[in-house]
Amino acid sequence: MLEHLFGSKTRVKILKLLYRQPERAFFVRELSREVGVQINAVRRELELLLGLDIILEKMDEQPKDMEKAGASLRKYYQLNPASLLYSELQALLIKETVIEQKQFIEDLSTKIGEIKLLVLTGSFTNDHKVPTDLLVVGSVKLRALAKMVEHYQKELGFEIRYTIMGEDEFADRRYVMDKFLYSIFEAEHITVVDTIGVTKGR
Repeated sequence: MLEHLFGSKTRVKILKLLYRQPERAFFVRELSREVGVQINAVRRELELLLGLDIILEKMDEQPKDMEKAGASLRKYYQLNPASLLYSELQALLIKETVIEQKQFIEDLSTKIGEIKLLVLTGSFTNDHKVPTDLLVVGSVKLRALAKMVEHYQKELGFEIRYTIMGEDEFADRRYVMDKFLYSIFEAEHITVVDTIGVTKGR
C-alpha cells in the first residue's frame, strides 16, 4: 500500500527498518543488506529522505587500524525525531504493518494445511523474550509454510521464528506442562485459531 503512496518500495523498507529501531544509526551497506536492495538504490532514497529532513546523517570516525586514505570517516543514517513528519510517518507505518499482519494471518489460516491451533507471539506482540514468534499445531504443509514465512519476513521486515507440532505432540507437552509451551502462553500472545479448546482450558 505505502509503496503506491510513496512511489518506492525501497523507501518504505528503509523507513520501516529505521522506525523499528529509531535510536540506532545505520551505515549504507548495512541498510542495503537489511532491506535486500542494491546499495545505489539505497543511496538514492537516503538522499531524498535527507532532503525532506526525515533522517539525519552522522559522521563517525573509524578505528585507526581500519583507516584508509580518504576513508577515515563513515556516514551513518538514522531517523530525525525533530522532523515535522516523524509522528505522521510513524502512524502510517504502524497501520501498514497491521494490514500486512492481517493478510499473513489469513493466509496462514487457509493455505498451509489443517490448522488446529495458531498462536502469534514474540515479534508479533513485541515480546522478544519468547523463544518463538509463531506456534502452529495441526497437519501442516511444510514447504507451503516455509515459503509463506519467507515472503512475509520481507514484507513485515523482521525474521519470523516458527514452531510446528502435531496434535499428539502438543497434547503430550501440554500435559507435562512443557516449559516451552508455558513460556508462550504466559507471554503476550494472540490466539488466531483454536479448535482444540486451549483457550477454554486455561
